[in-house]
Amino acid sequence: MIKVGDTLPAATLMEFSEVEGNGCSMGPNPVDVTKAAAGKTIALFGLPGAYTPTCSAKHVPGYVEKFDELKAAGVDEIWCVSVNDAFVMGAWARDQKTGTKVRMLADGSADFAKATGLTLDLTARGMGLRSNRYSMLVKDGKVAALNVEGPGKFEVSDAATLLAQARG
Repeated sequence: MIKVGDTLPAATLMEFSEVEGNGCSMGPNPVDVTKAAAGKTIALFGLPGAYTPTCSAKHVPGYVEKFDELKAAGVDEIWCVSVNDAFVMGAWARDQKTGTKVRMLADGSADFAKATGLTLDLTARGMGLRSNRYSMLVKDGKVAALNVEGPGKFEVSDAATLLAQARG
C-alpha cells in the first residue's frame, strides 16, 4: 500500500467536463496523474462509489464546504477519485454541485486504486473491485499525509482532518 513519502503512481484518470474551456473538450478527457500533480498541493480523496450513501451525504459535500479553507491552507486542487466511469462522475459532480471546487476523476478500471494498494473488494455486494475510502495530502506528486478508513468507517478521510493536516 502507498505510504507517506511515496510518489503517486503513474496512472491516467478520466474527467468529464460540463463545458469546454482551457483547451479541454467536454470529455471524457485523460488526466495524467504525474503531470497533473507536478508542482501542486492536492487534497485527494478516494471513495467506493458515486451516489453511494456516505459518499454523497458526507464525503463529497465536506470537501465542497471546506474548499475556501483548504485553498487558504495552500491546497491548489481537490480531487475526488472513484472507480466509476467519467460519465457517472460527471453526472455526480452535477448532482453534488462541485463546480470548479472538486475535480471528479474516474478510475474506471481501478488502475489507480490497484497501483496505490487502496482497493476494496465489494464483489459480494455486487459492486466488484472498488477504491477504499481514504484521503491524502499530496505535495508535488508525493504523499505528505495519508488517512485510510477501516471497513465501513468514515472517521479519518473527511475534509476537516485533511484541512488540519494541510495547515500543518
